[in-house]
Amino acid sequence: MKAVLCKQWGPPTALVIEDSPPPVAGPGEVVVAVKAAGVNFPDLLIIDNKYQFKPELPFTPGGEFAGTVVAVGEGVRRCKPGDQVVAFSTWGAFAEQAKVPETAVMPIVPGMDYAVAAGFLITYGTAYYALHDRGALQPGETLVVLGAAGGVGLAAVEIGKALGARVIACASSSEKLATCRAHGADETVNYADENLRDRLKVLCGKSGADVVLDPVGGGYSEAALRALGWKGRHLVVGFAAGDIPRMPLNLILVKGCAVLGVAWGEFAAREPSAF
Repeated sequence: MKAVLCKQWGPPTALVIEDSPPPVAGPGEVVVAVKAAGVNFPDLLIIDNKYQFKPELPFTPGGEFAGTVVAVGEGVRRCKPGDQVVAFSTWGAFAEQAKVPETAVMPIVPGMDYAVAAGFLITYGTAYYALHDRGALQPGETLVVLGAAGGVGLAAVEIGKALGARVIACASSSEKLATCRAHGADETVNYADENLRDRLKVLCGKSGADVVLDPVGGGYSEAALRALGWKGRHLVVGFAAGDIPRMPLNLILVKGCAVLGVAWGEFAAREPSAF
């Protein structure tokens, strides 16, 4: 079969397409004929050796995909050959076939095509896990979303509205913020042109924000943390800005707030029954 291979750490231009042995399903494993695969920011970090998961070279990148089951290993009960599924793989999706544990596979929603399904799992899974499980977002609360036009950010805008929250979307251009408004954002902040800290202070008022979803990091994290109200929740999803911030603990103390990690991949691996 054909597969994308990472033979050396670096940018996507260093990847190659070569013949590779097809995977064989072992006990508890599923082999899927890949019809479409999603591309996410962690894929770029993994091939550049900048992610917490570090596969041995050479390897096939790609963290999520959709396709048709072609083989199952001993003990598999969740699916059978011919089933249309979506799966989370960490790496291995950019190939004609991919192998994953049975616990990483779920059926495609009826009516959803392969391309949509392949780009759904990580972004919406991360956003839902962050807001529902980690942040316990409630109807009527105020949610601030950094990087709101990105995959996880835009999913968070939609899910935040579905959960009944007031959503403040923050992004770096008017075009991105127009997209956020089209997906339901109530308020927007352009942090390329506006001071994020000052603008959030105005929008959140004295009571502050209840939840911040932060996949960006860098200098934006502290500004968003300062916008939190009493017992607010700051959800750390990632560091797309490239810098891991040092958060002032005195703010966390006086606000009585919580800073919560959102490691969706770890959640899926450690709590497969919940996933």
